[in-house]
Amino acid sequence: MPHSSSESRLIRVLIVDDHALFRQGVRATLNQSAQIEVVGEAANGMEAIDLYRELKPDAIVMDINMPQMNGLEATRRIKQVAPEARILMLTVSDAEDALFDAIKAGASGYVLKTAAPETVVDSIRRVSEGEPVIPGKLAVRIIHEMSKPKEPKPTPHVDQLTEREIEVLRQMSTGASNRDIATALFISENTVRNHVRSILEKLHVNNRGQAAAFAMRQGYTLEGTNSEN
Repeated sequence: MPHSSSESRLIRVLIVDDHALFRQGVRATLNQSAQIEVVGEAANGMEAIDLYRELKPDAIVMDINMPQMNGLEATRRIKQVAPEARILMLTVSDAEDALFDAIKAGASGYVLKTAAPETVVDSIRRVSEGEPVIPGKLAVRIIHEMSKPKEPKPTPHVDQLTEREIEVLRQMSTGASNRDIATALFISENTVRNHVRSILEKLHVNNRGQAAAFAMRQGYTLEGTNSEN
C-alpha cells in the first residue's frame, strides 16, 4: 500500500520531562528522523502549557511524573484550551490504571521510555495524525468505560453515515489504527483518514474514542448487526 503524502510533512514536537539528560536523549533520537523537528523542551507541566501556547507543536511527548505540575494535569489543562492538541505520554511503566487516567485526561496514547527509537518515531507520527497509540487491552477498557450511558439520549445522526463509514466505524470500535483499517478494508490510509474525519463530524464527537463508544452503544461493531462483510 503506498504511503500517504502526509508522511513527508515535518512533525513539530515539544518534549516535556523533568530530567534534562533524558530530554537530550529523546531530542537526539528524534533528530535522527527526517520526519520530526524538535521545537522546544519543558521541565514540568507548567512550562509545557506555556510552550504549547507559544509554539503550537503538532505533538507533545509528555512525561507523567514531574514536579510543580505532573503530566496528567498538564494534559488536562492543555486539552481544555486546545482540544486539537496531540499528546503522547512518556512513561517508565505500563501500569494500566495510570495509563487509563492519562487517556481520560486527553492523551492520545503512550510510549514506554524503553521503547525502540523507531517505535517512538512511529508513535509520534500516528499521534500527530490523530490516531490513538493504545494497546488493545487498554483500548477495550477505555471504550467500555466511555460507552456507559450517562444520560438517555435518542440515537442521533447514525442514518447519515454511509455504508463505508459504518464499516470504518466498526473497525474503530476495536481500537484499530488507520493503517490496520486500511488493510482490513483494502483502501488507502488517506481514504481512512477522510472517512474518520467525516464520521466524527456526523456524530458530533471530538475524538475516535467517543466514536468507538457510540459504535458500541448502537451495535456498530465487528460483531454487531447490519454487517454485510
